[in-house]
Amino acid sequence: MNLRLALVRFVAAPLLFAATAAAHAETIRVAIGTQDTTINCATGGLLIRELHLLDKYLPHDGKYANVTYDVQWKDFTSGAPLTNEMVAGKLDFGTMADFPGSLNGAAFQKAGKKSVFITVLSGSVDGSGNGIVVPLDSPIHSLADLKGKTISVPFASTAHGMLLRAIKAQGWNPDTDVNIITQAPEVAGSALKAGKIDAHADFVPFADLFPYRGIARKIYDGAQTHAPTFHGALVDAAYAQRYPEVVVAYLRAAIEANRLISQDPEKYSLLIEKVTGIEAPVDYLYHGPLGLQTRDFTWKPEYRQAVATAIDTLKLLKKTDVNLDPNTFIDDRYIRAAFKASGLDYDAALKNYAKTPLVANDAQTGKPIADVRDVAQVWLSNEQKVRNYAQPGEAFAALDKLEQGGSKVRAVYVRDHDSGLKLFANDAWYVKDAHGAVTAFLLKSGADAYALRTSGAVLDYAAAKTGAAQAVAAR
Repeated sequence: MNLRLALVRFVAAPLLFAATAAAHAETIRVAIGTQDTTINCATGGLLIRELHLLDKYLPHDGKYANVTYDVQWKDFTSGAPLTNEMVAGKLDFGTMADFPGSLNGAAFQKAGKKSVFITVLSGSVDGSGNGIVVPLDSPIHSLADLKGKTISVPFASTAHGMLLRAIKAQGWNPDTDVNIITQAPEVAGSALKAGKIDAHADFVPFADLFPYRGIARKIYDGAQTHAPTFHGALVDAAYAQRYPEVVVAYLRAAIEANRLISQDPEKYSLLIEKVTGIEAPVDYLYHGPLGLQTRDFTWKPEYRQAVATAIDTLKLLKKTDVNLDPNTFIDDRYIRAAFKASGLDYDAALKNYAKTPLVANDAQTGKPIADVRDVAQVWLSNEQKVRNYAQPGEAFAALDKLEQGGSKVRAVYVRDHDSGLKLFANDAWYVKDAHGAVTAFLLKSGADAYALRTSGAVLDYAAAKTGAAQAVAAR
């Protein structure tokens, strides 16, 4: 009898342990709100989801040994509805820009709760990413030409903040010297084509997407305000306090997404296009080497200031009356832990302001490109990789031959000689100097000034391209 009882206990013990474990097992929700079409949020949402990166890092030991994860994704076209669902407890994480992110913090605080900004995903310490565009046939070529004109912008957005700062820099009164109206980018595209507005200010990627699609011309880049802007990720503070390891796991997945897109920006730009419909050349403009923004996960002083500026501006616009403290709203503990767990040096990254570098050989000469100041790039439709050229004239001459051979072009990129901003070539102005060298500029005023200094001629894209081809043919 004693032997039989012992056997029964031996067999029953594991079953009893399993039942006890099951009784204490927890299902942890990981609900993430994304903005897929806001392409500089890709490393905090779209790429993690599409590449299943979060599964690699979610903890399964210690207090998480018997946990089941319920990972949920929900995409939004703007930050406001995402914030509503976070405050309602339907989402744990969210990705958005400095302005809507600050409204997120204010909304949580008003509800007696708290959210925290845990990382930057992509941004510009100068403000690039926001921009102002005008209809293709508009006589307007600079911000100064917009006095007395109607400008639309998504209200309470980071682009709205840029527009107000740009108007202030002109010495104008935003209430009397211009007519600012609210308009979502989806509506603005049609309004630009119909000539119903004089200009439209917007955030990533619309100030570059509209020119790429032939809807508008870019006349102003947010970098001209020298006011930092970024998109980042937030989390419900109570959730982060309960599951700090899950927050770190999410950030480690974002770090890996960043590493992957850095290694192969063309491949993942095409993936972003497949998911969002935002054309790969626009995605590459941001995520490729020397891109419009840096994918910088560290809380640089400029990004902390961007949050403070957003809070002040939103209060000025009467969009919130909450006194949100940026010093406690931003919490860098989790991203520091994620960097450490990923074998990265956070403090070194914090000091690094460089763009994603271009390490490439000239497609024409085969030699390494040492000076990238005036580099040009050509992305053909039938090629997986972008071709790089040391000078725009060199790229245009090669492009002429490629097109004559039947090649179709996805995009051609140049850099603004004054600022280093990456541009679509057909949206730039050019100066051909006395020696035949071609130099690119975002603004016609920049090209005009350079032409005076170099005894050069100002050209549009078509003329610069034709001239480069003719120069090669004449050799």
